Amino acid sequence: MVLIRTEARHGLRWVLFGFVSVLLALESVPALAAPYSDIVVDANSGNVLHATNPDARRHPASLTKIMTLYLLFEQLEAGKLKLDSPLKISEHAAGQSPTKLGLKAGSTILAEDAIKGIVTRSANDAAVVVAEAISGDEHEFAKLMTRKAQALGMAHTLYKNASGLPDDEQVTTARDQSILGRAIQERFPRHYKYFSTRSFNFRGQRIGNHNNLLGRVEGVDGIKTGYIRASGFNLVTSVHRGNRYVVAVVLGGSSAGSRDARMRELISKQITVAATKRTAPLVAESTHLETKAVLAANAEAKSSAADEVQNERRSEAKPATPESKPETRFAVASSTSKPARLVSAATELSTARENASPAAAQLPVALGSTDPIRPVLVKTLAVRAGRAQAPAPAPLLPVQVAAFAEEEPEQVPPAPARSAPGAIKSENQGEGGGARLTVAEAAQPAEPATAAAAPPRPAAATTPAIAVSQASSVPNAATRSSSKSKPQVRTGWGIQVGAYHAEEEAKQRLSRVQSKASKMLDGADPFTETVDKGGTTYYRARFAGLDKEKAEAACKYLKRNDVECVTMKY
Repeated sequence: MVLIRTEARHGLRWVLFGFVSVLLALESVPALAAPYSDIVVDANSGNVLHATNPDARRHPASLTKIMTLYLLFEQLEAGKLKLDSPLKISEHAAGQSPTKLGLKAGSTILAEDAIKGIVTRSANDAAVVVAEAISGDEHEFAKLMTRKAQALGMAHTLYKNASGLPDDEQVTTARDQSILGRAIQERFPRHYKYFSTRSFNFRGQRIGNHNNLLGRVEGVDGIKTGYIRASGFNLVTSVHRGNRYVVAVVLGGSSAGSRDARMRELISKQITVAATKRTAPLVAESTHLETKAVLAANAEAKSSAADEVQNERRSEAKPATPESKPETRFAVASSTSKPARLVSAATELSTARENASPAAAQLPVALGSTDPIRPVLVKTLAVRAGRAQAPAPAPLLPVQVAAFAEEEPEQVPPAPARSAPGAIKSENQGEGGGARLTVAEAAQPAEPATAAAAPPRPAAATTPAIAVSQASSVPNAATRSSSKSKPQVRTGWGIQVGAYHAEEEAKQRLSRVQSKASKMLDGADPFTETVDKGGTTYYRARFAGLDKEKAEAACKYLKRNDVECVTMKY
């Protein structure tokens, strides 16, 4: 009996020893680390200073929320939301996994508090609240996020939710995140400051920022951390040190501490070799997509280019119809606050358009709205400055001479002494590459070619007047200038977005502007108006049928998007 008990004790000891040995062996095996990648971009020059697997796909984790805030900042800049706008909290938003603010379904949160909660605590519930406020549901918002990423040139990024919670299909790259890190601060400098928030008080609770480099590394002004098991520890950092400006990304850190240490090392090594002068263009949306769309349309249009040219010629005497030609459509939301220009890509796009067929060159591709792009019906008004030569002429409208004026006069005063036709100054180039009249040039009525030989007339008969008619009903210039043309009387307010040498350029300008600001110009009447200056005909691109408030709002929005605009009263 004693022997049996002794053997049993020895057997139990061996079992315990074996179990402990297995545990120790397991602990000695390192945990499976997420794949690593990084990049450091000199934002002043656009050069990549350092990179490790920059285009390898990784999970973004909470870096996803940078795009969530990008789209929210767009709404704020467009005036569709305000910082004090209350955002409704749904059960879906309240039910998100931590980390979160603990929002209650049925209540609301201010947009500004949602921003701070996302930046500091990386609150998943706040991110979903933002998504639902903008797109109605998170699924649709994720589609919007992906389209925006593509518009920014983030070619390898796909979003599936607004928070960054685990999803196998949600991927990005270090290079793509560096693009987003630059774009969000260059496009929204007023709102980017939230990424430097180190803490904020929310309903009696102080919430600190997860970004440990803020206030500890010179020049760091944001922007976002992220972690899920599949991604490892991620970080996007922006550094402004003196005149140097870099954006660095680390994906797949083994711990928060090692990730931060690696970021410090990258910044320390690369900031000293960064450029001190800005030569790189700002990050711009949709340029590459627009170029591809134009080239694709050109390829499709080659076989029928001759027919399309004939149709365009015939269309000069007929108003365009929505069914006249299909257009490429993009459903990318954008209501950009601060315009960003991409010179090199814009030059590439200009070259592509010059080489494209007439149909492709007219393709109005604008990624600035969720509304579908529709053909713009454009009427042309002929405006000729002349002298009253016969008694009882047909009714004429007074010319509105200011091409760019806050309010155009209803009646033109007697014309001052005029310069010779050749004294017209060179024109400014507009967005479509066409020429625009300067204020001084547009304010001067055109001088007839035979003015030098014309006998002097009484001062009372020198007030310029114009005959306005529909281009669609005017087969030639002689008919346009006929005093029997039915005047087009316009009332209310309108806007002008340019003046060009070619009518087609003015029409293209109207099409691009309307697709860019379709909501602002809803119900507006686009038309071109011709005016002769010094023997040269210019075509003004205008929208009419607005009230004062809508006209001013439309111009304000367009100017923020780098489109020159002026309001006028008819």
